[in-house]
Amino acid sequence: MASDIQQLEDWAGALLNRLEPKARRQLSQHLARDLRRSHQKRIRAQRNPDGSAYTPRKKRLRERGGRIRQRMFNRLSTTRFLKVRTSAAAISLEFLGRTARIARVHQKGLRERPGRNTSEIRYPKRELLGFSAEDLDLIRSRVLDQLGDV
Repeated sequence: MASDIQQLEDWAGALLNRLEPKARRQLSQHLARDLRRSHQKRIRAQRNPDGSAYTPRKKRLRERGGRIRQRMFNRLSTTRFLKVRTSAAAISLEFLGRTARIARVHQKGLRERPGRNTSEIRYPKRELLGFSAEDLDLIRSRVLDQLGDV
C-alpha cells in the first residue's frame, strides 16, 4: 500500500506543478472533501481500508440476541471530529483533541485504561484512517479531471 501511495505521489507531483496555486488549492479542497466522505462511509460501515471488517466488540457490550447497542465510532466519523486541513501543497485528514487519542489507540491497537479505576486493556487494531484502493482511484480521477479543465 505504501508503494502505491508513493507511486501516486510521484505521478501526481509532476502533473500538479503545472497548475497555478489557486487551481491546486481548489483541487486539494475538493479532494479533501471527497476523501473525508469516503472515510466517513467506511468508518460507518465498520471497515478497514483493505475492506476487512473491524474486530467485533467484546460480548459484554452486546444486547440480547447478539446485537450491538451502538456502532463503534458513530460520532467519531462526523465532521465535528474528523477534520480536514488543506493548502496548495498538502491535505490532512485528522482527529483533534481527545478524539485523536481514542482514534490513535484503535488505529494502532494500543493499550489504554478505559476509566479511572480500571486496568489497562489492549484494543484490537481498527484502522480508522488510511487509503483504500477506491481512495487512490478517486485521487487519480480527480487530478486528471482538474488537468483536463486546464
